[in-house]
Amino acid sequence: MACAKVPLDELHVTEPIGAQGQERTLPALHPDRKEERCFLSYKPPPEDSTPALTEEFLEHAQFISEDLDWLLALPHDKFWCQVVFDESLQRCLDSYLRHAPRGLDPSGLSSSPAVADMQRNIHRSVFMVFLRMATHKESKEHFITPEVFAEIIYNNYLFDIPKILDVCVLFGKGNSQLLHKMIENIFTQQPSYYGDLNETIPSIIQVFDTILQMCGIQSEDTGTGQPLKLNANKRHTTMTMPEEELADLVLYMCDTCTTIHSFLDIFPEACTTFKEHNFLNRLSSFYEMAVPDLEKAVKKRNFDKSFQEDMWRRISHSRKKMVEIAHLLLQHTCLQPILEGTESMASCVDDLLQNFTAFLPEKRFLADYDEQFSIADDISLLQQAFPHLDDTRTSYLLQGVESAWECVGKQRSFPSSANHSAGAKSMTGRDLAASQNEGAGVLGDRDELRGAEAMTDVPRKGDNGAVCTVSAGELESLLTHIRDLLPDLGEGFILACLEEYGYNSELVINNVLEDKLPPSIDKLDRAMARPAKKELPSVLSTRSNAFDDDEFDVFNRERLDMSRIWKGRRERESVRATLEDKQHIEEQRARYQAYQTVVDEIPVENDPLRDRDDAFGTYDYDDEYDDTYDVNQIGANDLDEEDELLNRRPFTIPQVLRRGKQAREDVADEEEEEDENETVKKDQFVQDPAVLRERAEARRAAMQSRKGYRPPPASHVEGGPRGRGQTQDTVLDRRRKEANKSRGANHNRRTMADRKRNKGMIPS
Repeated sequence: MACAKVPLDELHVTEPIGAQGQERTLPALHPDRKEERCFLSYKPPPEDSTPALTEEFLEHAQFISEDLDWLLALPHDKFWCQVVFDESLQRCLDSYLRHAPRGLDPSGLSSSPAVADMQRNIHRSVFMVFLRMATHKESKEHFITPEVFAEIIYNNYLFDIPKILDVCVLFGKGNSQLLHKMIENIFTQQPSYYGDLNETIPSIIQVFDTILQMCGIQSEDTGTGQPLKLNANKRHTTMTMPEEELADLVLYMCDTCTTIHSFLDIFPEACTTFKEHNFLNRLSSFYEMAVPDLEKAVKKRNFDKSFQEDMWRRISHSRKKMVEIAHLLLQHTCLQPILEGTESMASCVDDLLQNFTAFLPEKRFLADYDEQFSIADDISLLQQAFPHLDDTRTSYLLQGVESAWECVGKQRSFPSSANHSAGAKSMTGRDLAASQNEGAGVLGDRDELRGAEAMTDVPRKGDNGAVCTVSAGELESLLTHIRDLLPDLGEGFILACLEEYGYNSELVINNVLEDKLPPSIDKLDRAMARPAKKELPSVLSTRSNAFDDDEFDVFNRERLDMSRIWKGRRERESVRATLEDKQHIEEQRARYQAYQTVVDEIPVENDPLRDRDDAFGTYDYDDEYDDTYDVNQIGANDLDEEDELLNRRPFTIPQVLRRGKQAREDVADEEEEEDENETVKKDQFVQDPAVLRERAEARRAAMQSRKGYRPPPASHVEGGPRGRGQTQDTVLDRRRKEANKSRGANHNRRTMADRKRNKGMIPS
């Protein structure tokens, strides 16, 4: 049997053969070790949920589910034998990738819980099989040599680029991290897949060119220089082609865009390969030419209502995915290196600006891209990361974006600097009738997906932090537009709906048709008339001015003193007369006459305080008495005693009256006393550093002596003069220093840098 820790490609097993008990030794990976089992091909759930079709699907799917569960339960060697040598298994997996329902595909899952459960079981089992096939090391005992694993999956076509694309679009919902590890391991172990991807991208671009040709549009990028055929002008256009052909065309475009977006979102490393093929410019050009033509055909032609809604939903979904593909390519090839501050930041900045400049001719694409991912925010980010950015170039780009919005006839719902990367506003397929203008419509239309991409985000007033306001002319246009489609609604009811949904006519039509109005609107009378307009107050009654109600306020006064109003110089008035006019002085005379009379005493009658204090003669105020220092106790705190006066400074005999020895002793005593006083009273704000070092050294020595520290022996590295020989101590000390010098100072920079980098402290 299998030995531990031996790769599967080197492992040999011994098996009995025949009835006689003979044995033979075979490689672990050998066709004879494959179990004989026939895996059925997958069939999608029936769209018609009749009992017979449902029972047939459940019976067929039960066999597939049991076979896949049996496969996953096999040991490591048996599993790989079955995967490599069983062709029916590969046909089963390929059929599931080809026929499994995508997000927008109609299916009977919602009608039967049993069908939904069975589909869910098969979906999980297929994903687990692909995940196990992409793992070369399941455990320490069960693994395959990476080189052999790369050859097995590549030479046996276990994985190829179309399979990887289908795996991403089918299993990307909720499994993005696992899928990223899985695809990354495939591309890492077998780099040849990068070459296959490089050869696949021209085929994807050819898909866009084929769609344009089927629409009757000649791409400018695919000119071959060959003359057109005589019947080239007789090809069908989107307005004349059969309904089935138009449906196939829209399905083809929707499936292609969804698959590319899922692959780039899960495996961003492939963005560089797409960029090398100028995929971004081809995508924007295709968007500009194909999307308006297809939308026009779906809107103008008389299709069945359900078919028309389905086509519009798929076109809207394709628009959203194409814009997100462009953003993924720009983010991972330009924006991400700029944020990480790599060495190629300058070239990435220039590349990003060149891509934005290339978008300028594609007005529809540029406006839709800016609606989801604000270009102004990206340019602001560039200006922060790269201060030397050319302002003229950025201003030109921003003006081009504004021009694109005007050309397509769209109005911004957000300021140009707002960040829309969280996703665009959405609408359902019934917004088809609401988008009458060629360039109108909101990107990211509500897809109502049945699978992974289902998103419902209805913006109402106040959701974006601001209330939408429209002019009177725009409001009348919205009312007329909605009433043309829904004539049974009253203008009052339509106005209430517009106010509820931020004056977005598409959302109003969608929610009215699908009966998804909020309770506050649904309870209103749908035939409600438009409320009468309230007469606004006149401007004169609401104005506010600093000169209101003065003598010249002609709006509030009926009569004015016309004698005080004249134009130019007054008649019969001279400069001398103006200067001699003292009327203003006479007007002020009465004001100042009140200050002429000065009264020294004012008699107070019937004052009880006067009668009470006159007995003591204290009522009259003496102005000449100064009571400023009445509260201060002058001299109370002075040291008037003899002893206290002597305490200030001791009595000393003058030096002139001292005698020999006494004078010298007194001088010595004074010097000692001064030294002591200086030692004690000296200003220690800034002490002598030498003294501080001595004290610190003494404290350090005392502490070391307490701990039993033995100082190192004296170093003799310097030695004596050259030419006279060195002592043995000097030779030993120099040898010890040379051996240990990397332990300190700055000699081990490289070692420490390597240590930091290994621990992740320095980005490599």
